[in-house]
Amino acid sequence: MKNYILLLLLLISVSVKAQFVPLSETSEISILTIGPGAELYDKFGHSAFRIQDSLNGVDVVFNYGKFDFDTPNFYTKFARGKLLYELGVSYYQPFFESYVAQNRWVKEQTLNLSYTEKQAVSDFLWNNVKPENKKYKYDFFFDNCATKIRDVIQEVLGNKLEFKEDHLKEEYTFRQLIQQNLKANSWGSLGIDIALGAVIDRTAKPIEYQFLPEYVYEGAANAVINRNGTSESLVRQTSVLFENSPTPPENDFFLSPLFVLGFLGLLIVFITYRDFKRKTRSRYLDTFLFFFTGLIGILLLLLWFATDHTATANNYNLLWAFPISLVLIIAISKRNVSPKMKRYVLLLLLLLVLLTIHWTTGVQVFAIGLLPLLIALAVRYIYLLYFIRKQN
Repeated sequence: MKNYILLLLLLISVSVKAQFVPLSETSEISILTIGPGAELYDKFGHSAFRIQDSLNGVDVVFNYGKFDFDTPNFYTKFARGKLLYELGVSYYQPFFESYVAQNRWVKEQTLNLSYTEKQAVSDFLWNNVKPENKKYKYDFFFDNCATKIRDVIQEVLGNKLEFKEDHLKEEYTFRQLIQQNLKANSWGSLGIDIALGAVIDRTAKPIEYQFLPEYVYEGAANAVINRNGTSESLVRQTSVLFENSPTPPENDFFLSPLFVLGFLGLLIVFITYRDFKRKTRSRYLDTFLFFFTGLIGILLLLLWFATDHTATANNYNLLWAFPISLVLIIAISKRNVSPKMKRYVLLLLLLLVLLTIHWTTGVQVFAIGLLPLLIALAVRYIYLLYFIRKQN
């Protein structure tokens, strides 16, 4: 208990000292960029501000990536996109050491700011960290720990700041930008591609690339400040504070989506072939497929219409994960399927055709790991259509 009280007192003392003592002429403000980590939520890196003022004994980090686990209904709010993130302030050294312990590289860009501009950034951040100001509604693409860095600098420097675009050689969609940080054949990549809709398949504007810390780093490196008719680089100095040691590549193909869903797809095709030879139908397989695809469809509908997530709208994964299938589980599980079901199965086939058109025309890009499952579903639905017609 004493340790917690001491830590609280230390944070309060640093806060009071930094807020109410003007920065010295030797102070520095910099952008910290942290490399990707091992967990999915760390794959995209991190960004923060650092304020150093040795004359006043200040060395603190402002971090817009914090949230409170004790928030009432935390997981419900997180799933619905209503969880509030907040700006936090901490000492630099423990912040830095935490990322060293995770073997994540840390780079620092010292900003080329005048004393007045430094003080303005400092005042902005300390005002923003007040209890009444620190919370904000997180959005992965448009309001996160990385975009806040860009927005704060733009807010303080105004029209003097100019982000150049010539360092960007190719155009990318938001989905392509995400996938730069993920292995295509990974469960994280699969989950993101299923959960996020066609809205992220539009080409991002250059300034919008900065939802990723890597592009905040590159954008700052190529930005200029226009003062009195002259242009100066936004970044005065770049330093590598910690270089991570290389990690061995993961060799987990047999646990990857392509292998697992490929095996599931082969199993579905094999059972379908066996049913064809025996002139029968495996009801349990059809019941499982309707339950599985229908349940995923319900979840995707909820993400689209029952949450505040902007990136889950217009999700055409619903073309293979059709929610109505969940309602028709009893109908498909019967030994003698109603002749009316052939219309629904035909609809499922047409939806898969429509999905293929969406994929090939670029309306929405789907996870490559889904391909074996989608082919297997098409094979099964064709057989179901054949079997129901023959049965009736």
